[in-house]
Amino acid sequence: MTLTSPPPVRPAAPPPEVVAGRTPWLATVAAGLAVLLAAAPVSAVVQGPGWLLSASAAVGVVVGIGLVAALALPAGRSPAVTVALAQVAGLLVLLTALYSDDGVLGLFPGPAALGDMGALLAGAGAQIDTGTAPVPGTPEILFLVTAALGLLAVAVHLASVGASAPAAGGVPLLAAFAVPAALADDLLPWWTLAAAAAGFGLLLVAPDGNRRQLPGGIALVAGASAVALVVGLLGAFVGTAGRFDPDGGSGGGAGAIGLSPFTALRGQLEQSTPTELFTVRGLPQPTYLRALTLASYESGVGWQAVRPGPGVDAAGPLPAPLGPGTQADVAVENLGFRDYWLPLYGTPVATGGLPEGRWAYDEPSGIAYSARPAEQEAWSQRAFLPTPSAQDLRAAPLPGADGPGAIYANVLGVDPRVTELAQEVTAEAGTPFDRALALQEYFTGPESPFSYDLATAPPAGDDALVEFLTVGRVGYCEQFASAMAVMLRTVGVPARVAVGFTAGTVDGDARTISTSDAHAWVEAWFPGLGWTTFDPTPLTDGRAIVPPYVEEARAEAAAGGQAPQALPTPEQAPLPSATPDATTEDPLAGDVPTVADDGGVPLWPFAVPVVLAALLLLPMVLRARARRARTAAA
Repeated sequence: MTLTSPPPVRPAAPPPEVVAGRTPWLATVAAGLAVLLAAAPVSAVVQGPGWLLSASAAVGVVVGIGLVAALALPAGRSPAVTVALAQVAGLLVLLTALYSDDGVLGLFPGPAALGDMGALLAGAGAQIDTGTAPVPGTPEILFLVTAALGLLAVAVHLASVGASAPAAGGVPLLAAFAVPAALADDLLPWWTLAAAAAGFGLLLVAPDGNRRQLPGGIALVAGASAVALVVGLLGAFVGTAGRFDPDGGSGGGAGAIGLSPFTALRGQLEQSTPTELFTVRGLPQPTYLRALTLASYESGVGWQAVRPGPGVDAAGPLPAPLGPGTQADVAVENLGFRDYWLPLYGTPVATGGLPEGRWAYDEPSGIAYSARPAEQEAWSQRAFLPTPSAQDLRAAPLPGADGPGAIYANVLGVDPRVTELAQEVTAEAGTPFDRALALQEYFTGPESPFSYDLATAPPAGDDALVEFLTVGRVGYCEQFASAMAVMLRTVGVPARVAVGFTAGTVDGDARTISTSDAHAWVEAWFPGLGWTTFDPTPLTDGRAIVPPYVEEARAEAAAGGQAPQALPTPEQAPLPSATPDATTEDPLAGDVPTVADDGGVPLWPFAVPVVLAALLLLPMVLRARARRARTAAA
């Protein structure tokens, strides 16, 4: 009889949570921090810190429930889907507590609370459709950001912790970064890119709670992020970021009076430290530097850049200008501007320093452009600067067959209230020039109800142009130029919006133009004289340029001569309704959405979902501990 020895008993491997150097909750915390870091670009599209406070509460709920599962259950035994469902339930409780007064017991989402959330989502969509980034932190916007980042935190936790696939968690992180980055009008600050990179790196180096790999992983991620930032900064240029619609029509806009090709304007104006773009020599007087013009207006979409005609080579002979004017030889040195457009003064008579075939000049639009973004280091220009007098402009007839084209007179779809207001303002103006003056004074005169501010009023749900003219009355050059150009067209004066820069600041024998000089203004067409500049933006920082013919007309008005009459304010002349059968009650009357209080987020809604989730997970925890005890005894 042969005796066989029993197989050797191998000691069971210790649970991962007791392995030296490992911390089971580290991956859960890293997943939550990664979401908040990747969401840094939200600060470029939502005003104020309120979004960060509420989003931190939502991510904190998700992390808290994840910690309960990580600390109470053995690794590998945590049912990932069950934990994710508990996190979603906790998130719903938080949203109900923060954004609804109709929750069951004030916490639990019933039908009424879900209806409140649906209304908030609809309101956020309306504000996004009619606003321009950054939008005010209204309750609707804060709810949208909080819910979205909370759900993203659940997805990241499920992928990186539940499925042990931290690299897959980068997919929802990409959404947290890419969506606000796509909506932002300007290039994102460097720190948002660094924060997003740090978030993804943290997700990669802390997947299994091994503390020993953190220093090396953090150093590697930091080095890679630094290299990426340096490369990005070395290749960064500032431009208007304009784009042509591929089929030559108008493309999607950024709101009813938004300038979709003017995507970098607001970002340039909001820079705390302006970036120098051009050094100009030879300019005899302050003059606008035009980059492009916007001719196509689509109601509900805004001003769009249409593809210019093939034009002529900007380096060759150019068409002759119209009307009286002077010529100046101007030299421009490019310090950091790269775009499709070549900025020009007035009407170019000749250019120098341009390579043949790179830049085309389209006379009808006044645009010099290239097929792809380019950085023209320096160029010279013989500029024709129009000098019509107020008498010349008043003598100009109404545009006829020799006008600039039907596109510059199109008012299809413009709200009737805008037309009615324009006619009211220009009722005493007998010539097209006086109509333009009346509209400019309406926005910039001493009794004007309008004011300049980059923080525009939040939309209230009506036509955005009507809201600006009757409710908000606060904006920057984009709103003012857009509104005046539309109103000019409604009273028979062809008009377009010009985008570019003001005259900059004097620096010795030159002028320096920076991002703080980015601007938009109006150009109106007068037969025999061509495009003439008007600026309806009530600037108070000294950047405004008042053309001589406007000064002349104002002097005539002060002396009691021919000039626009006193203008009615909206309170004196209420606008009629846009629909014939509407009542006389102002459809825009009512409360405008207010910006949410950024004073802080209450702590109790943050704690309650975690406690509730812990109670839901308690039976599962007890079963897991009993199973562990039986395994240890065996």
